[in-house]
Amino acid sequence: MAYMSQKGYDKLVAELQRMETVDRPAASAAIAEARDKGDLSENAEYDAAKEWQGKLETKIALLKQTIMEAKIIDTTHMDTNTVQILANVELRNVKTGMKMKYRIVSETEANLREGKISVSTPIAQGLLGKKVGEVAKIQVPQGIVELEVVSIDFDE
Repeated sequence: MAYMSQKGYDKLVAELQRMETVDRPAASAAIAEARDKGDLSENAEYDAAKEWQGKLETKIALLKQTIMEAKIIDTTHMDTNTVQILANVELRNVKTGMKMKYRIVSETEANLREGKISVSTPIAQGLLGKKVGEVAKIQVPQGIVELEVVSIDFDE
């Protein structure tokens, strides 16, 4: 089961729709075009088009499964006192004083460039259940990092 926001769910549905209505016909057209070029046993274009179609169908199946198992969370009814999935958390590194802000999301919504980290990451796991002012000691590849929770909110 994948917990996600309504926005994340809508994004996945739109991506599935694009794959089924745009990418799938394009893959079929590429196969047909390559097939028209002759001998299939030595046709690299045909092999590449078939491989693309296979990968696309796998992605579509996985996306359908994720959408089917999705559990949309309404953040308006969540306890804003503790760090939970879909929380925006402002943190301060105790050692360096550096501040950072992350949104804890499902694995399908994770995007570090947008400041969205997966709930299954060590940092998110270490923060879950913490309150403002508490310090989480988290094991990361570089060692143990101590992060103080500065603020928690659920605004999108």
